[in-house]
Amino acid sequence: MIPTPDFSHLTDKDKLYVYDPAEDTFLFLDALEQDAEDLKSQKPLICLEIGSGSGCVSAFIGSILGSTNTLYLCTDINNRASDCTHRTGLCNKIPLDPITCDLARPLLKRLQHSVDIILFNPPYVPTESEEVSFAQSGRSISGSWAGGINGMEVTNRLLGDIETLLSERGKFYLVTLDGNNIPEIRERMFRAFRLQCQIVAQRRAGIENLHILRFSRVNE
Repeated sequence: MIPTPDFSHLTDKDKLYVYDPAEDTFLFLDALEQDAEDLKSQKPLICLEIGSGSGCVSAFIGSILGSTNTLYLCTDINNRASDCTHRTGLCNKIPLDPITCDLARPLLKRLQHSVDIILFNPPYVPTESEEVSFAQSGRSISGSWAGGINGMEVTNRLLGDIETLLSERGKFYLVTLDGNNIPEIRERMFRAFRLQCQIVAQRRAGIENLHILRFSRVNE
């Protein structure tokens, strides 16, 4: 078993502004550990976590891959999250490279078809559109969970960029819940980009039924 990254350095003040690892985070770690051998055999050169928050997930995949030349890019719209991600990398001896930006928009041209692992635990809770707009523009902790209509407003903005970012053998992991309409996500990504999807982990957490989806290119 791969140990959970140490995030004991996160302070109570940090947790007022940055998402504290919770059930969805730990399900994400379980899914990645399940794929550990396959991920290591892939010898990824670039890993990109979008919305890294505490940096726990990227630190974990760094532990899976071990001593490699992998570049760990971690984006977040929240400056405090970028700082927490940096400190989590230092604490766990994983060279995380945080970038404060909106999703992966500034990186699209430079990383075109180059990212081997994409990780995204989005704000997936259904809310009013005004709430997600306020959360994103305010760069506050509510931006880590307020997802707008069907919990998909932020996720939808990223899904159109995945094919541009993903390498030939790349994998994209996405956290979802039932209310996000998983069948529609799977059908859309296959129809638009020929990306096949598998549900690699699922767990009930309170009233939410969480799923981890893994996308990859269809081998033709």
